[in-house]
Amino acid sequence: MEKFNCKIANQIDLVNYQETLGHEPSKIKYQDYWYLSPLRNENTPSFKVNQKLNLWYDHGTGKGGNVIDFGIEYFRCTVSKFLQLLNGKSISSGISLSIKNDNQQFSNLKIANEKKDNSLDKIVIVDVRILENKLLMAYLDKRSISQEIARQHCKEVDFCLNNRKYTVIGFQNISGGYELRNENFKGSSSPKDITFIDSQAKSVVVFEGFFDYLSYKMMNQKLVNLQTNFLILNSLSFFNKSLQLMEKHERVDLYLDRDTAGLKFTNEALQRDSTKYTDQSFLYQQKKDLNEWLNQEQQVKRGHGFRRSI
Repeated sequence: MEKFNCKIANQIDLVNYQETLGHEPSKIKYQDYWYLSPLRNENTPSFKVNQKLNLWYDHGTGKGGNVIDFGIEYFRCTVSKFLQLLNGKSISSGISLSIKNDNQQFSNLKIANEKKDNSLDKIVIVDVRILENKLLMAYLDKRSISQEIARQHCKEVDFCLNNRKYTVIGFQNISGGYELRNENFKGSSSPKDITFIDSQAKSVVVFEGFFDYLSYKMMNQKLVNLQTNFLILNSLSFFNKSLQLMEKHERVDLYLDRDTAGLKFTNEALQRDSTKYTDQSFLYQQKKDLNEWLNQEQQVKRGHGFRRSI
């Protein structure tokens, strides 16, 4: 077999690759394999590999991607070093790696200009429109988000990945990229960035993901005079990068996930300035995030309004 380059490496079956590294899934649901994260310590599996898409996502860090992305995170090395490790067979412990799309011919592939030419494994947005898709609406209902709220803040997006077309809910960031979700897919298009909704207010409410933001809007939809800015990080990796923006405000309300990573950043912010930063996650202290709490409230109090003081 030819030497691994980026394109060939990204054809390695991620589920098989986790096995060669000694990681077994804690649970399997359809095409999703859930692991205790191989990138950090945790007690609840939050590292997902979608075998169909051959992509991974670590919910604890907000990072994800293809095989190359995983390799450089796992071994804390550069792309070129990871490829050297692959070619040296030093990472497979003698176990052969399963290559997806085994019938594909690699003889004409070149390493030169690999990043520029390798577009099949990148998300390409092909259409953006008003939310109408019935399956997406059913998914929103399952997560206790009304169609009205979703249409105010999200779009219906078609994108292509690996020569396949997908239709998802899209939430745009400040750089024009989208967070992309449906019941079976979680990812984002480039460029990845925060979403900041500026109402010229002196306070800002901070969320990890846009479903928590939509949940907050659901809870406060009757408050017509709600004056605050909103910051949706779209990844915890943007938290420290957004500190300067947050600290322009007199008050910062944090609604981060109640997992290891979310609590870590919340505690660091409180230590930084407890008069400015407020941990609002006490509201859902028995749940992972605000949307999970909202779902429970909807089940218990379906048909009733929500009350929440700012």
